[in-house]
Amino acid sequence: AKIIEIAKRLSLRAARAAREKLCEKHQEALKLFCEEDQAPICLVCRESQAHRVHAVVPIEEAAEEIKEKFQAHVRMLKDRREKLLGLKVAEEGKSL
Repeated sequence: AKIIEIAKRLSLRAARAAREKLCEKHQEALKLFCEEDQAPICLVCRESQAHRVHAVVPIEEAAEEIKEKFQAHVRMLKDRREKLLGLKVAEEGKSL
């Protein structure tokens, strides 16, 4: 019974680890984003010398900012593509 209980706990930990990315050093959930290093970090890393003076934000907030930047770039690229397609059609019309 004890072995089964231990196996269940390990299984639950493995499932949690699969859902949440864990810090390789501390095996804690990566809940923060270090803006200086551009990397996700855990709460223990936040207090370490390596990140103590760095600006950090919650990882969800950083993900939202990055998502917005990507969407802006995608819109810009779509606009450029539309302009280029228009130029292509115009040039094809001239050549005919």
